[in-house]
Amino acid sequence: MKVRTQRLIQVAAAAVMNGYAVGFAEGKIFTGPSKAVCVPVLNCYSCPGALGACPIGALQAAFGSSGRGVPFYVLGTLLLFGILLGRLACGLLCPFGLIQDLLHRIPSPKLRVPKRIDRPLRWAKYLVLVVLVVGLPLVVAAANGYAPPFFCEFLCPAGTLEAGLPLLALDPRLQAQIGWLFNWKLAVLIAIVVLAVFIHRPFCRYLCPLGGLWGLFNRFSLVQLKWAEDSCVHCEKCAKACPMAADPTKTPASAECIRCTTCISVCPTNSLRLGLGTKGETKETKGQP
Repeated sequence: MKVRTQRLIQVAAAAVMNGYAVGFAEGKIFTGPSKAVCVPVLNCYSCPGALGACPIGALQAAFGSSGRGVPFYVLGTLLLFGILLGRLACGLLCPFGLIQDLLHRIPSPKLRVPKRIDRPLRWAKYLVLVVLVVGLPLVVAAANGYAPPFFCEFLCPAGTLEAGLPLLALDPRLQAQIGWLFNWKLAVLIAIVVLAVFIHRPFCRYLCPLGGLWGLFNRFSLVQLKWAEDSCVHCEKCAKACPMAADPTKTPASAECIRCTTCISVCPTNSLRLGLGTKGETKETKGQP
C-alpha cells in the first residue's frame, strides 16, 4: 500500500467518525443513537463532530461507576476489535495517529530514540492503561460510588485537540472557565505535537492505552503482517522506515507494529504483505517485544 493510499484511508476514517458538521458549526456535541457505539480508535466522545464513543472513555465510565456492574458490552467490543484488527486500527484508522504522521512530515532533523531509553518507555502505555484507565476508576468508584475519567481528564491529548480547543473556540462561556487543568492538558498536547515533529508517533509509542491494548492482540488478530523469508534480501529498509521503530523481519506480529503498511511500500522484493490468519509465509523469530 502506497503512502498516498494510507493517507486517504486515514482521512476518510477521520471524516466518517467525525462527520457531524453541525457540531463544529454550533459548538454542540452529537447525542444521537450512534453515540452508544464504540469506534475502534481513540476519538474523543466530546468532539463536536464525533458520531461514536471512544472505547477508552467508555471503559473508564463503566469502571468509574460502582453501580453499573461488569461492562460486558464495552469489553466485548474491545475484544472484537482486537481479534479482528489488532493495531491495524492505529495505523490506518486513528485520527490522532494521522495528525502525528502529518506533523512528522514537517522538515526537521528526525531523531531515533536510543534503545536503552526507548524500550523502557514503551511500557508506559501499559502503565497508563492499568493505572489511569482501569485501576484508579475502580478504586475511587468503590470508595465514592463514582470516579472521574482520569485518562481523559488528565492526560489525553486527542481529547484536548478534538474537543477542548474546538468547544472553547465556539463557546465564550467555556473560555471564562479555563483553569489549571486545561492549561495542563494544553501543555501535554503541545509537548506531543512538538515531539511528533522529530519522533514518529510519540504518543502511540509511549502513552496511548488503546494502542497498548490492541498490541496485546497482534499475535492473535485476524489481520496479520506476513513476511516471506525466502525472497527477503535483508536490506533493512523496512526496519528503517517503520514509524514505530519495529523490525518486521524479526517480529512481524510485534505488539509495537501498527500495520500502517509503510514497510510494505518500501520493500524492494515484495516480501511483506497484509494477510489473514497466522499461517503462510509469515516467519517469526525472537526480537523486540
